[in-house]
Amino acid sequence: MKAHRQAAVVGIGSTSYVKRGHSSPATTQELGAKAILAALDDAGLTVDDLDGFVYFAVSLDTGWFAEALGIPTIRFSASAGAGGNASASSVALAAMAVEAGVADVVVSVMATQQPPARRLGSAFAYKPPTPESEFESLFGLLAPGHAFALMAQRYMHEFGVTREHLYQVVKTQRDYGLTRPKSLFDRSITREEYFSARMIADPLCLYDFTLESDGAVAVITTAADRAKDLPHRPVYVVGSATAGDGRWGRGINWLGMDDDLFTTAGARLLADELYAKSGLMPSDVDVALFYDHFSPAVLLQLEDYGFCGRGEAGDFVAGGNTKIDGRLPVNTHGGHLGEAYIVGMTHVAEGIEQIRGTAINQVSDAEIALVTGGPSILPGGAVLFGSSPR
Repeated sequence: MKAHRQAAVVGIGSTSYVKRGHSSPATTQELGAKAILAALDDAGLTVDDLDGFVYFAVSLDTGWFAEALGIPTIRFSASAGAGGNASASSVALAAMAVEAGVADVVVSVMATQQPPARRLGSAFAYKPPTPESEFESLFGLLAPGHAFALMAQRYMHEFGVTREHLYQVVKTQRDYGLTRPKSLFDRSITREEYFSARMIADPLCLYDFTLESDGAVAVITTAADRAKDLPHRPVYVVGSATAGDGRWGRGINWLGMDDDLFTTAGARLLADELYAKSGLMPSDVDVALFYDHFSPAVLLQLEDYGFCGRGEAGDFVAGGNTKIDGRLPVNTHGGHLGEAYIVGMTHVAEGIEQIRGTAINQVSDAEIALVTGGPSILPGGAVLFGSSPR
């Protein structure tokens, strides 16, 4: 195999998306397999071509996929990291494997399935107590959203951001999602509905939280020279970074960040590395797909990735800048808040579709798409997709 090839994404596949616990009797592996087959078909490839796997957040079984799908050769299998912070990194790792000549065709796949009796959103509550956790646990905070609410409170206090700004994030993304056939939402949201919704963790109400859902998404990466012979316009991986400021630590699992990091998405160093490695700048980005497990994450990432100044994201969103005809369309598929929660992989898929020119909410002449992993723990990850190689 030839080393140092540029990588391109050539296939996207997904299952349907359903509410938490409604995917039974299918297993998580089955959901993943269906998405992989759909992605291979989209790429014009078969299981005979597939020789690499990248996972994140959950453990899927490469051997099971080989047996069930009849894959003849496995050359690479790895995990990009834990949590949604590694969603974009899963494609970056696949690209590195291809570029290094380790594998020829690599799938990045996420399959999520939540039992009705146990909520992913209550993750902290399920961790068994240990002597260490007695000192480190966030006392009384049972879910990531509770921790994120504290960050949001501080951010809003420091910069005058209001719940009206959070509503604008939710409303814009919900409206994007209404155009998506697989979206779990079938209507928009009014200001009255938002402000009368039950408070989950002040200042975050029901609609500021991602909807927990089941489903799978897979994307196929191969060498750019091979991609030119496949059915779709190649989408090149023109930049990626997996990094983070060590002071961020375990992020929302810890809340011990330094003061200058506490009201951020913990991605400023990551953004600097991404732009430095790619030779691109925020002004080059045509569409951004920000991980949005909670609505304030969109505001914080707008600032961390350099699209507006500190404390300016609320006004940026309120000014319509994240809409399809705005300065920076954001989460044009609806994101977690307006389509479904597949732990960031719907964002990856949308970034690819935008550069292909096949997105449902297509940004005119989109040439560069930014996709990020979520503000959670270290390290964070981000990838830049481009319409031409660099």
